[in-house]
Amino acid sequence: MPKLEIHSALEKRILVLDGAMGTMIQQHPLEEADFRSTRFKDHPCPLKGNNDLLSLTQPEIIKSIHRAYFDSGADIVETNTFSSTSIGMADYQMESLAYELNFESAKIAKEVAEEYRDKTPDQPRYVAGSIGPTNRTASMSPDVNDPGFRAVTFDELVTAYKEQVEGLIDGGADLLLVETIFDTLNAKAALFAIEEIRAKKSASTPIMISGTITDASGRTLSGQTVDAFRISLSHIPVLSIGFNCALGADQLLPYVKRLSKQSDHFISAHPNAGLPNAFGEYDQTPEQMRDLIEDYLKQDVVNIIGGCCGTTPEHIRLIAELAKKYSPRNPKALLND
Repeated sequence: MPKLEIHSALEKRILVLDGAMGTMIQQHPLEEADFRSTRFKDHPCPLKGNNDLLSLTQPEIIKSIHRAYFDSGADIVETNTFSSTSIGMADYQMESLAYELNFESAKIAKEVAEEYRDKTPDQPRYVAGSIGPTNRTASMSPDVNDPGFRAVTFDELVTAYKEQVEGLIDGGADLLLVETIFDTLNAKAALFAIEEIRAKKSASTPIMISGTITDASGRTLSGQTVDAFRISLSHIPVLSIGFNCALGADQLLPYVKRLSKQSDHFISAHPNAGLPNAFGEYDQTPEQMRDLIEDYLKQDVVNIIGGCCGTTPEHIRLIAELAKKYSPRNPKALLND
């Protein structure tokens, strides 16, 4: 991918990110044996729920999900690697698979992206390597009785992220998406790892960063405001900055709007399909979400728009159709407007 290709695309139009991977996997009635397949049939602990493992044991399912999102008009699909660090895989005693999971997931997504590049040469397709926050936090103690305790160190996070990033780049990811950031210190470790691996490989893979506003306070879980989040990550040259997850489109808009006014980077947003119901499910229809997303486009606050938890190819299809009707945000023109 030419270095400036995605920059050029973003200047011409609003790009559409895919929707939820987990939501789509849940539509397949997978059992323990499906997660294990033949290769892991004797693994010593349960594997059901390890969705990232499906890139190795059920690759055709993952490919079909990528295809569904590209068919719906997505410009960018995320790899099935949200939890694919040695830290995340420790829950399944699969730490040693971290590099392979990232390499194979990126390779799968890249193969599908190339199929669609050939089909629609006027609409380039991209693969974003999904880098989640891990299930540990470097800034806060998980033990209320011991506030100085940390379940993970910065150096441990860097080591895990370097392995993930190397696998994603080797597998062909066009972008690196550090997403669902609830602790900016974790994100700093991921970004430090990215810089080291890019230098090692003489790579220039663009970086997207996306935080999570956890509630109506307008702060991340570790207590940062929108302003603090942006400033604390401003030392790293990135393609885009934005927010995803935790909130629905209507609740997330004020924070994306604030970020858009402060930043001269491209802005991304991929909210949930509303808030979860009592059963943890998302009820917002594609039509309802589309109507809410239109406010983002009317107010000219995003360059990349997509969906997070609860969103499906139908959500993305309606969002993609809508995005075609609007011009992209100009980061320089809107800064401090």
